[in-house]
Amino acid sequence: MTASKPILCVGACAWTTIFRVAHLPRGSAKIIPDIAIQIGDGMSATAACAVVRLGGKAAFWARVGDDANGHAAIKSLTEAGLDCSGVRLVTGVKGSFCTVVVDGDGERIVIPRHDPAMPTEASWLPLERIRAGEFATVLTEVRWPEGAAAVLDAARAAGIPAILDAEVGAPGVLEDLAQRATHVLYSETGLDAHVGTGDAGGQLVRAQAALPHAFVGVTRGAEGFYWLQDGKVGHAAGVKVNAIDTLGAGDVFHGAYALALAEGQSAADAARFSCVAASLKCEVFGGRIGAPTRADVLARMSS
Repeated sequence: MTASKPILCVGACAWTTIFRVAHLPRGSAKIIPDIAIQIGDGMSATAACAVVRLGGKAAFWARVGDDANGHAAIKSLTEAGLDCSGVRLVTGVKGSFCTVVVDGDGERIVIPRHDPAMPTEASWLPLERIRAGEFATVLTEVRWPEGAAAVLDAARAAGIPAILDAEVGAPGVLEDLAQRATHVLYSETGLDAHVGTGDAGGQLVRAQAALPHAFVGVTRGAEGFYWLQDGKVGHAAGVKVNAIDTLGAGDVFHGAYALALAEGQSAADAARFSCVAASLKCEVFGGRIGAPTRADVLARMSS
């Protein structure tokens, strides 16, 4: 079953070049990659692409520079099946671009560049579409705090899930946005930054105390996903894979989770579904291009 309404993903995107090399360089080096690709991507953009690959529908809202990089990124995302009609092209601002180097073990170096002249205000966002019930779920991130705050508030007021990809951001941003979300899905570093280090269960208890209104959970790489429900810690793991590219795995998890939530899956089922989707992404080079289909996920879950 898939959600009948689209998932709305809001955030930043970039025109990204991904190189695969045998080993990450140390010191000065000139390295010939095994393969290289260029795609439009970003945290929320990758999550939205994962939704589409898993059989759902997704819309993407963002601010993008009105130049070759900006146009290339949006063309790439549109070709991946996203509704990008809510993207704003900003005249006189350079589109974000990024270089990623992935090694033979799937680890990577990410070097992004965002134009500091990009306006931050979010008054142009068509929030009435959220209030009118056009979307099943909203998913956003910390990279554009003003936009994230606006859509989280609108989603909560509309009575639909308002999901925050709780990664480390500028000082105070994560804390503010988490208060606005109905579901706060931390990265490991994001949870450390918010409540301090420790075991996942103890951290989530502290996070829940700070966010009594929200569902809280944390992705911890190969360990899987932990969440707190009715005072008890739940855990779901992915599947064992030969990881060749971890770029975008967490974003694929968030897209899968948003879709599962829109479909009414339980917390445990949504967690397992999303963990398997994130695991399978790591088997394929190319960031979001490795997001699996629903058939892939269900087949691996059943086996």
